[in-house]
Amino acid sequence: KFVAKGDVVMIKPNIGWDRTPEMAACTNPEVVRALVEMSLAAGAKKVVVMDNTTNQAQRCYARSGIQAAAKEAGAEVPFVNARRIKKMAVKGEWMKEWDIIQDFIEVDKLINVPIAKHHSLCRVTMGLKNWLGAIGDPRNQLHQKLDEAMVDLHGFFKPTLTVLDAWRILVRNGPQGGRPSDTKLLKTVVAGRDGVAVDAMGATFFDIAPADLVYLKLAGSRGLGRIDLEKLAIEKRTV
Repeated sequence: KFVAKGDVVMIKPNIGWDRTPEMAACTNPEVVRALVEMSLAAGAKKVVVMDNTTNQAQRCYARSGIQAAAKEAGAEVPFVNARRIKKMAVKGEWMKEWDIIQDFIEVDKLINVPIAKHHSLCRVTMGLKNWLGAIGDPRNQLHQKLDEAMVDLHGFFKPTLTVLDAWRILVRNGPQGGRPSDTKLLKTVVAGRDGVAVDAMGATFFDIAPADLVYLKLAGSRGLGRIDLEKLAIEKRTV
């Protein structure tokens, strides 16, 4: 339904931190592996896995387990090339322009694969926050209006699919965590075309009503997605 024969697919996990999967700071490598395998099975010509990390990229790619898992599944896993960053018009309500990593827009299909975790600035970080890994620095300047920036970036990138990794979520000390006891094992993945609705579902894993998150309320009011989960048709599968 999402990937066609000959497509170039970009899979955008959160690889931001020099942490092992047990810490739930980065997307689970097995979720990334499965998406690479499924994309190639659907006929993708090439699958790329990339993120603009917060900690040193080589350490994050390796320690998260994502680099090895993605390569084993057949993906290319490049580091961000500074020469591939270009200022572009975001045309958001707050973000008018920013440096965008071209790899994320020069593809046929873009799949956003965040992890659900606690965040000290915006309560939780999931799909919309994950777009900060597709842009250039200085990203810390966005913290003054983080909710607005997240929503503007989601409207700019418009992913084909959002797959929220909630296999093991980080419930404290986010975004990078401190110890395995800060995590909670849910063994759950949420997928959907509507990235806002996926984040809304993710909020419930932290016992947060979607409308209580500023960025989700903002995204809903701008028509970028739905947060009224009770009115959505949600299919639940148990494997």
